[in-house]
Amino acid sequence: MADITRLFDFPYYQLETYNLNKAFTTKYNGEWVSISTQEYINQANAISRGLIRLGVNSNDKIAVISTTNRTEWNIMDVGVLQIGAQNVPIYPTISKEDYQYILNHSEATYCFVSDKEIVEKLNAIKNNTKLKGVYTFDDVIGESNWKEVLELGKDDSNQDVVEDRKSQVKPDDLATLIYTSGTTGTPKGVMLSHNNIVSNVLDSEKRVPFDYGKSKSLSFLPVCHVFERMILYLYQFCGVEIYFAESIEAMSDNLKEVKPNVMTAVPRLYEKVYDKIVAKGSELSGLKKVLFFWAIDLGLKYEPYGTNGWWYEKQLKLARKLIFSKWQEGLGGNLELMVSGSAALQPRLTRMFAAAGMPIMEGYGLTETSPVISVNDQRDKGFKIGTVGRIIDNVEVKIADDGEILVKGPNVMQGYYKDPEKTAEVMTGNYFHTGDIGEIDSDGFLKITDRKKEIFKTSGGKYVAPALLENEFKQSRFIEQIMVIGEGEKMPAALIQINYEFVKEWAKRHNIEFSTESIIENQKLKVRIQEEIDAANKKFGKWEQIKKFEITPDVWTIDGGHLTPTMKMKRKIIKEKYLDLIEKIYRS
Repeated sequence: MADITRLFDFPYYQLETYNLNKAFTTKYNGEWVSISTQEYINQANAISRGLIRLGVNSNDKIAVISTTNRTEWNIMDVGVLQIGAQNVPIYPTISKEDYQYILNHSEATYCFVSDKEIVEKLNAIKNNTKLKGVYTFDDVIGESNWKEVLELGKDDSNQDVVEDRKSQVKPDDLATLIYTSGTTGTPKGVMLSHNNIVSNVLDSEKRVPFDYGKSKSLSFLPVCHVFERMILYLYQFCGVEIYFAESIEAMSDNLKEVKPNVMTAVPRLYEKVYDKIVAKGSELSGLKKVLFFWAIDLGLKYEPYGTNGWWYEKQLKLARKLIFSKWQEGLGGNLELMVSGSAALQPRLTRMFAAAGMPIMEGYGLTETSPVISVNDQRDKGFKIGTVGRIIDNVEVKIADDGEILVKGPNVMQGYYKDPEKTAEVMTGNYFHTGDIGEIDSDGFLKITDRKKEIFKTSGGKYVAPALLENEFKQSRFIEQIMVIGEGEKMPAALIQINYEFVKEWAKRHNIEFSTESIIENQKLKVRIQEEIDAANKKFGKWEQIKKFEITPDVWTIDGGHLTPTMKMKRKIIKEKYLDLIEKIYRS
């Protein structure tokens, strides 16, 4: 463990410790194709030699844009890092203008992209950048392929140059620039060193129970996001075989094919999985249906460590045998652990999946903290529903007077690239200001209560924490997305994007004609959603209850600009898009 100080040390450690036959597996043309740890290292070295022959120097920036996670991304990562250059991952879903901004701001010299769609977007702006070359992973007619760089590095006569460059890379050297998708303004380039991420991997490892050298994982969260990237290094360190999911649509098939022991996701995905399971349960009839919903009711009352007593545990054992075992089969049959990050996970999901024997361990972190600050762990009473777990080793958290979470540790970024002013805004000495409000309970568990900059004041002078409300309202199957508004207004209100899939099914049951245009004006639907809101409102003070809502006419998407690539709401943009609905709420 002491030998791992730089990110490219992980594959060499894996070779020495586990030497996997299937280090990475990606599906090409319907076939799963694996490479061993040795092949991974051989190809990374070939990329390093090829890049050196292309004239890539230490501290040059190499951009990588991939629609899906794949083996090539990881080979490129090590190939770039071990010659002292930096990997600049870019979200595939952002606009071509954002591509241009990031490529210029980072001064990237080469760019490696996954497919035709991305290369077309890139070609529209590449002449306005300093790029010397673009290479694709897929075969795209008329474009250079990454295999040309592998071929260029086939001759190993300059491997001594690679070794020399490797030896010069220090733990505190810059490893990557990660441009935060941000809910406002231009993206900021977060500077993370080798040590920032390596320390986070080694300190997080103690919280994740793996069968070292024997576990399988399914990866699909964008690897350009530091959460999944750190997890991939963690898997490499623990000898976990990594399979890359084809897409969110293919997730269900991939789970059955791969039968993973572990996966990571954002809450939105777990919500969708749960909703699909419940929808299937609703189609059952007779005793089967009764048993299904009995198990759900039981699951919603779940508390860890047998807190509910022997009678509850006896019933749970039966529910697992009769009902939850089928859930497990549907997710591959071997899933023992799921990890959630990026946004708040609804406690009902934590309860349900833990009751089903597939616990979701919620954690917390930011790009600027490499990312993990805290995470739940079922072992040693380290799991508490409604919290993001205990703080990991070597990381220090203090709560400021205004409730903001401040973090200090080896995982805290070096700063924002070319932006000392913005860096100074978020740092007090060695403490990073997260922008999140939280508290640490008497058992040492961290709880996030809201985003500092999202809290607003109504005209009556009352503070409202929208994330708390939104998380409660999103438990309704009618609601896909909800944004609470009301800054400077007399009361809080909400903009809602309905869950079209569920509403379509609901309309069918109630003999209501369904079309995406007409349904949002349907009075019966509005009355039904009002019932959901009234029920959730009871959990909040009078001043923060939602008094009015409007349904938005379209689906909130990343491409539409409503959401960031990690599915967080771009509040300012959503407000601008639906000014007419906001006017209707407050002025009519």
